[in-house]
Amino acid sequence: MVSGFVTLIVFMLALGGMIFVHELGHFIAARWAKIEVEEFGFGLPSYKLATLFTWQGTEFTIHALPLGGFIRPKGENDPNVPGGLASASPWKRLVVLFAGPLMNLLTAVIVFSALIAFEGVPVPGSIIVDAVSDNSPAQRADMQSGDTLLAINGQSVTEVEAAIAMIRQNLDKPVELLIERNGEELTIIATPLSSRKASEGALGVGLTYPTRPATFVESITGGATITGIQAATIMYLPVALIQGAIAPEEARFIGFKGIFDLFDLAVEEDVSSRLEPSAQPSGGANSTRPTNWTLNLVGILSISLGVFNLFPIPALDGGRILFTLPEIFFRKRIPQEWENMVNGVAMLLLISLMLFVNVMDFVNPAQFPLP
Repeated sequence: MVSGFVTLIVFMLALGGMIFVHELGHFIAARWAKIEVEEFGFGLPSYKLATLFTWQGTEFTIHALPLGGFIRPKGENDPNVPGGLASASPWKRLVVLFAGPLMNLLTAVIVFSALIAFEGVPVPGSIIVDAVSDNSPAQRADMQSGDTLLAINGQSVTEVEAAIAMIRQNLDKPVELLIERNGEELTIIATPLSSRKASEGALGVGLTYPTRPATFVESITGGATITGIQAATIMYLPVALIQGAIAPEEARFIGFKGIFDLFDLAVEEDVSSRLEPSAQPSGGANSTRPTNWTLNLVGILSISLGVFNLFPIPALDGGRILFTLPEIFFRKRIPQEWENMVNGVAMLLLISLMLFVNVMDFVNPAQFPLP
């Protein structure tokens, strides 16, 4: 059992790191555009504990709330300040605004590339039993992690999805499973149960493909592909909600507690998967390979942070980008007073939404199935 303190440390390092990387992107882009940055703060804007050092006019500080970071560009909202952000050309402002979200997406590419390099590339053609849940039909039938599934009811299977579909077609019926274990073929009988939750699986097994080592190119391209697919999925969510393709409860926002609960599940699963089978907690899934759900979660949250900030919502990077576009296309700038007013109101609304979401995390906690 992982202590809540360990999960809290992982949660703060991961979430704080994602916010810090985001702000680092803005900082690097601002320096490239020769826009002065007055402060780079470690932690959320709050009571300043100390100034660490000053470099090329930027004061590096540490704040009381140790979560993430922020930058304070010179003249952020005043175009009359020379050398500031608001007085820079629209193209330079776009680069600075895009840089934060792009750093989050780049982080996700790195994380998923590392996971592919560590876990390898799946090789379809045979099916491996990766995990067997305690007190499941598979465990009672003596199915074991590491077994190779050869056939179901006498029909050869080589694709995971096809095997799952065949199991679901025989709910509450005895199923004959031909497996290979240590070079010997065995036939066992198990009954997939319709009474089990979808997250548990009717048989209680995890099926996967054997893997081979990934090349460097495969790792990078795979990480970029996963990041692109996940980003597109998040961008499609508002459309899917409007179309009714997904239920509102399936796309609800979660706050800090909800994210902490996700890390709690992920860290617990990762730690237990690295224990000896005899030391693994009861009720879980005994796996032959260690899981990496925490890193997966970091990658997904990095994508979410990057994409969400690009939505055309005032006060976010995407909203500020939207205010910059008329200056590029029509050579006319929206009055800074209007932009500041809209961003100010939007920020109050966003803070109210954050408070509501975080309260709902306690009133009606989101339910997350185990990985």
